[in-house]
Amino acid sequence: MSVLDRAALEESPLADLHTIASELSIDSYRRLRRGDLIDAIIERQSGGEPGAAEEPEQAADAEETLTAAADAGPVETGSDEEQPPARKRRGRRGGRGRTAAREESQAEESEEAAQAVAEPASEQPEIVFGEGEAVSEDALAGEEERDDEQIVDGVVELLTNGSGFLRVDAPEQSDNDVYISAAQVKRCELVSGDRVSGPRRAPRRSERFASLIRIDTINGRPAAELISGTRFEDLPAAFPDQHFTFGSEDPTLAAIESLTPFGRGSRVTITGGPRAGKTEALRRLASVLAGWDELQLSIVLAGVRPEEISEWGQGPIAPQGAVSFAASSDAQDHAVELVIDQARRIAARGAHAVVLVDTLDGMHPHAARKALAAARRIADGGSLTVIATASQPLGGETTVIALDPALTSTGRFPALDLIASGTIRPDLLVGDAGAEAITTARREALARSTA
Repeated sequence: MSVLDRAALEESPLADLHTIASELSIDSYRRLRRGDLIDAIIERQSGGEPGAAEEPEQAADAEETLTAAADAGPVETGSDEEQPPARKRRGRRGGRGRTAAREESQAEESEEAAQAVAEPASEQPEIVFGEGEAVSEDALAGEEERDDEQIVDGVVELLTNGSGFLRVDAPEQSDNDVYISAAQVKRCELVSGDRVSGPRRAPRRSERFASLIRIDTINGRPAAELISGTRFEDLPAAFPDQHFTFGSEDPTLAAIESLTPFGRGSRVTITGGPRAGKTEALRRLASVLAGWDELQLSIVLAGVRPEEISEWGQGPIAPQGAVSFAASSDAQDHAVELVIDQARRIAARGAHAVVLVDTLDGMHPHAARKALAAARRIADGGSLTVIATASQPLGGETTVIALDPALTSTGRFPALDLIASGTIRPDLLVGDAGAEAITTARREALARSTA
C-alpha cells in the first residue's frame, strides 16, 4: 500500500478509511472518530503504534514500565510533577488486569457467537429521523457513508419479542430480508403488513441479516410525518355510529344485535357469573366478525382454561396471544397489551380493528381498564373496538352485554339479562325507533322480574 498523506486521507470517504485501517491491522478502528482514525493511520504508516487505538494490554504494559522505573526516582511524564502514588499502585496490578481483560474479551466473543444463532442481530441501530433524534452508530460516521447506502423496500413481519423483519420478497422469507429493531417498531408504530422503505447496512460479525438503518417511508408516506403526528390518546374520539349488523339466525347474536347494539369503536364487556356462557358468546361473535374483510380481527386469551385455548385455536382465527389461568397477572397483562398496542396502530392509520379478549378477570385492574379504554372511534379516522369478557362491568363501557346464568343453565336462549345490559347512545347505532324498542323491551323485562 502506498503511503497517504493527511490531505488525501481527509478527502477520503469513511468507508475507504475503514478499509485502510483494516489492512493496517489497526485495532478497534470502527470505534474511532474520523480525526482520530486519520491520526492512527498516519502513525501506523510511519511505523508507530496508534495511541488512540491502544488496547488495555498496552496501557497495562505502560503502567508496569512506569512503576518499575519509580524505584530509581521520579518518572518523566512531560511535566515537572512526579507520578502520583495511586498511579503506581494501579501499575502493580497491571499483569492481573491484562489477564482479566483478555479473558473477558474471549468470553464476550463466545457470547456473541452464541447469540448470533438465537438472535440474528444483537446490536441493531436506532432509527434516524433528524436532528435531536436517536441515531445509529453508523449514522454518526458521517454523511460520506450515505452515498453507499442501499435502499430496500418490503413488507413488515413482526416477531413476538417486538422486533421484526422487512420481507423483501413477501410473504416468502429469504436471506435478503432486513432486520428491524424493536425500538424502530415501537417508535414508528409498525404493524405486520406495513410496507416500509429505508437504507440498510450489511450484517456485522455476529449478525446473520442486514439491519435497517432508518425508516424513510411507511405505506408510501414519510415516516417523520407519521411519527410527528398526534398521539393516539390525544386523537379526537366520538361515540360509535356504525352499527355491527350480523344478520345471523343464532338467537344470542340476534338478541345482541337488536337489544345490546354496538359498533365500530365500542367498548364492550360480556358479563355474567360462572357458566353464564360468556366465552361461548364471544366465540360466536368471532365466527361472524372473521368474515368481514374491512375489519382486522385479533383474539387474545388471558387467564382461560387450557381446553379453551385449544378450542380457540381450531376456530376461524387463531389467537395472537394465549396464556392460561395458571399464568401470573403480569403475564396476562403483557399478552393483552401486545395485541392492544398493535390494534391501536392500525386504528391510528385510519383502518378498523377489533380485539376480542377472554378474559379481563385475571389481569391487574388498572391494566384491564387500560386495555378496554383503548377502544374508540377516531373522528374522521379509523376505529378500535374491544369486546371482552368479565365477571362484572369495569366502568366506561359503551355497551354491556349481561348474561343470566339461570337462563344459560336451563338452555333458554337468548340468555340476556336485559335489565343489567345496556348501550350508551343507542340512537346513534339503531336510530330513534330502535332505541325506543330497546327501552320497551327492558321495561317489559323489569315488569316480569317484579311480578
